[in-house]
Amino acid sequence: MMIKSHQYWMDRAIQLAEMSLPLDVPVAALIVDASGTLIAEGYNTRERDQDPSGHAEIVALKQAGQHQHNWRMENCILYVTLEPCPMCASALLQARISTIVYGAADPIQGALGSALNLAEVYPQDVEILGGILEQHCQSQLHQFFKHQRLRP
Repeated sequence: MMIKSHQYWMDRAIQLAEMSLPLDVPVAALIVDASGTLIAEGYNTRERDQDPSGHAEIVALKQAGQHQHNWRMENCILYVTLEPCPMCASALLQARISTIVYGAADPIQGALGSALNLAEVYPQDVEILGGILEQHCQSQLHQFFKHQRLRP
């Protein structure tokens, strides 16, 4: 079995984030199990579905739970293009995700080390890795917001 790198999965998430466009912020999340198999993916669907919980991480968690027939995601890795917000970080920690890998930090709403760190208040251990393909993730986000500012 070939183990794929964090960069491989983040690149895949960056590509998936395009599915959020043009309506929503391009953010995507993937969940990979302990064997290195992709079990779930999601992208922002808030605007499309008019659902405030339609964040990429929540969409992926729901799909992973159905795939695993279990709400616990122990020994799973989540890859997400933007540092999770408080809602998503809390859901990921509740789900017992063992590793969270994100691309771009979010100094305003990031809840895993940038604006605050919710991992400090949860009893289980979680590995958090930030900055994976950060420039690519930031560029994708900046392009979206630049385009939004130019809209009439």
